[in-house]
Amino acid sequence: MNKNAKIYVAGHSGLAGSAITRCLEKNGYSNIVVQSHSDLDLCRQQETEDFFKQERPDYVFLAAAKVGGILANDTYRADFIYDNIAIASNIIHASYISGVKKLLNLGSSCIYPRLAPQPISEDSLLTGPLEPTNEPYAIAKIAAIKLCNAYNFQYGTNFISAMPTNLYGPGDNFDLETSHVLPAIIRKLHLGKCLENNDLDSLRRDMDKNPVRDINGSSTDVQILEVLKSYGIEKSGNTKITLWGDGSPLREFLYSADLADALLFLMERVDAPAMPMGFVNIGCGSDITIKGLAHMIKDIVGFRGEIVWDTAKPNGTPQKLLDVSEINRMGWEYRTSLKEGIEKSYRAYLQG
Repeated sequence: MNKNAKIYVAGHSGLAGSAITRCLEKNGYSNIVVQSHSDLDLCRQQETEDFFKQERPDYVFLAAAKVGGILANDTYRADFIYDNIAIASNIIHASYISGVKKLLNLGSSCIYPRLAPQPISEDSLLTGPLEPTNEPYAIAKIAAIKLCNAYNFQYGTNFISAMPTNLYGPGDNFDLETSHVLPAIIRKLHLGKCLENNDLDSLRRDMDKNPVRDINGSSTDVQILEVLKSYGIEKSGNTKITLWGDGSPLREFLYSADLADALLFLMERVDAPAMPMGFVNIGCGSDITIKGLAHMIKDIVGFRGEIVWDTAKPNGTPQKLLDVSEINRMGWEYRTSLKEGIEKSYRAYLQG
């Protein structure tokens, strides 16, 4: 890519999109186009096509998506499949008709079967049933991959896809209802630390920055404590935090800046003909149990209370570790260790 090429980052305010934008700027790309959701609804085909017609980007990073954890995915199933299919189809088609030179579509490791052989290689796609709790989101992401492949086949476009493992980092979603597991644990343990220190001022400041449903500026301390208890954050004698499942599932995590580095690597160096399946996995190649993750975060945050596991709640997929040998063969490897990345994420959360 020429350093002056016009690059559109769809979803620039999200975890992945913001990391991509920072990475582009760091590497000298100066003509970056972004648009807020309030000004451009990517679920609307005409709005999307009008935007592409006006801006005429040379390159597109498709990082826009409706995302969330197990609770959000399982609750808002229609929203997750509709919004994500609409966003992908609108951007991919608009990229084709406006003559975009290259598009990189960002997917998710949830595209793979629930019980896929570990580590999961790219050829495991569509070989078995998906994880039920996030099936709608996964189907939308699979559709986006297939759209890119179909446009390449029929129209000769250069549209590729990347499937990252679980992401985390600055700009993450820390909402207690819709966040993914790692930021959810960070926030729960931080709020638990505030409770065990009887620091209600810090609790209120946290909720001013990251609002919690049923809590506002006029909520009493008692009301705040009752709402937090409903989220599994409570102090009755000792302080305890309740997390979903039994802690046994294994998960792989990738720091967002490493993902952005990988995506820029692919955009600059790897074209569609070099990807037989049209996509490649991105990860670090190692995993950790959710229980191990929780205790690592507990040490980093400084929470001294108890972690309780609610085994009546779902665990999700037993293991989800990506085979990253293909992108390693291409010449890219991750840099940030999990401990270092969590420390950076927690500092960014406190400063946010």
